[in-house]
Amino acid sequence: MILPNQLTVLRIILTPVFVFLFLMDDPVLKQISLGIFIIAAITDWYDGWLARKFNYITAWGKFLDPLADKILTSAAFFAFVYLDVLSLWMVIVIVARDFLVTFLRMYADMKKKSFATSRLAKWKTFIQMFFLYYLLAAYILQTVQWIYKGNEKLFEVLTNPLFIYITMFSITIITAYSGFQYIYRNKKLIISLLSIEN
Repeated sequence: MILPNQLTVLRIILTPVFVFLFLMDDPVLKQISLGIFIIAAITDWYDGWLARKFNYITAWGKFLDPLADKILTSAAFFAFVYLDVLSLWMVIVIVARDFLVTFLRMYADMKKKSFATSRLAKWKTFIQMFFLYYLLAAYILQTVQWIYKGNEKLFEVLTNPLFIYITMFSITIITAYSGFQYIYRNKKLIISLLSIEN
């Protein structure tokens, strides 16, 4: 349990804390939840930086780090489903795709194989995270009275249901397509891994 792995475990521990506070009616608790999410996201960057800089790369870290990322982002997406902001089917498609690819990559790594990652998949991750931060900021900052007061119209635009639906739908399509592309480009490797298993 070197420091990068400890930070990864911390990110997993912070996930239910974030969700619990975010779903509370108390505005202050919601605001604290945003801070916790940001801290968790910072640990993701920092543990990766530490691992690369000091060569703290372990098999446990390779397994746990991407899993912790998916747990945090998936929890946030499902929290917005609970609040009726996002559609359940879209979140299921995104989460299923991301966990499937994550487990395929981890399994391949266990077998000393390397999966090719497309540029689209990298953009998919960036767009997902940007949209998630956007939603968190838009819905939590409006609970801060000195920010919300006088900017009511702006927040109405930022949280417009049609805009959010269309954006989320587009992200879902990109995510699903990148998943199919990922599997297609690595189909020979996947078949060989399944052959090894059998």
